[in-house]
Amino acid sequence: MGPADALLVAGAGLLAGAVNAIAGGGTLIAFPALLTTGLPALTANITSSVGLLTGYAGGALGYRRELADQVDRLRALGPPAMLGGIVGAVVLLATPSDSFRALVPYLVLVSCLLLAAQNRLGAVVARRRAAAALASAAPPVSAVPPVSTAPAASAAPPISAVLAVGIGGAGNTVTWPTRIGIFVAGVYGSYFGAGLGVLLLGVLGILLVDDLQRTNALKTLLAFGVNAVGVIVFLVTAKVAWGYAGILVVASLLGGLLGARIARRLRPVLLRAAVITLGVGVAIVLIVRN
Repeated sequence: MGPADALLVAGAGLLAGAVNAIAGGGTLIAFPALLTTGLPALTANITSSVGLLTGYAGGALGYRRELADQVDRLRALGPPAMLGGIVGAVVLLATPSDSFRALVPYLVLVSCLLLAAQNRLGAVVARRRAAAALASAAPPVSAVPPVSTAPAASAAPPISAVLAVGIGGAGNTVTWPTRIGIFVAGVYGSYFGAGLGVLLLGVLGILLVDDLQRTNALKTLLAFGVNAVGVIVFLVTAKVAWGYAGILVVASLLGGLLGARIARRLRPVLLRAAVITLGVGVAIVLIVRN
């Protein structure tokens, strides 16, 4: 590892940590930088996962207040998230290096699509929460129905109430569809982490009804769990470039702290667009090289 490579990875880690704190998609910065140093794609992906773990830990600590009364949800969703993380890590290690390198451009494109869909996904989540709020605020039905000469008919529940319950159940209920969705997200997150936060937020936002900050806090801690168990699996292999991983650990932590400070001054949509553009460019270059 030369000085130029070390500086490149340090700069990428700093920027990746900041991007994860503001808009998500930091892996799309760290991973290409590691490829540039000459690391194989599989090693670069594993090293990126190990090096960026501290960013997730810092985010989870920052949400301590919002997580304090979500212990029951964590008990229900933590196991499927971490099981998915283990499965994804094992599948990644079982993937031949050449096969993984061939998949990388398309995994990058999938990550870009997830980031691009983040705003639309947020709108879906907002509509679901609005429907739930409308349902909970609806006045109770009178105990004595109005007299009518028309034949009695069973009244259909309001659409807002239907949406409020949906396939995820009532507000705080954690159902099996939610657990399965979190498991699938965990598998993806350990296999290729870019866009994991968006995927988790989508599952939680659609299948649970809660305040956005609380949902985001739950998402952050689950993402940390997915990455942590994946890293534990990776640590037993010899496929981590420890020098670069150490640089990323420090740089991404500093970047996360910096990103948290500038998040209020920067429009996440612009940063997300820049990350998506970078990711698409990287994917195109990798497809050409393959």
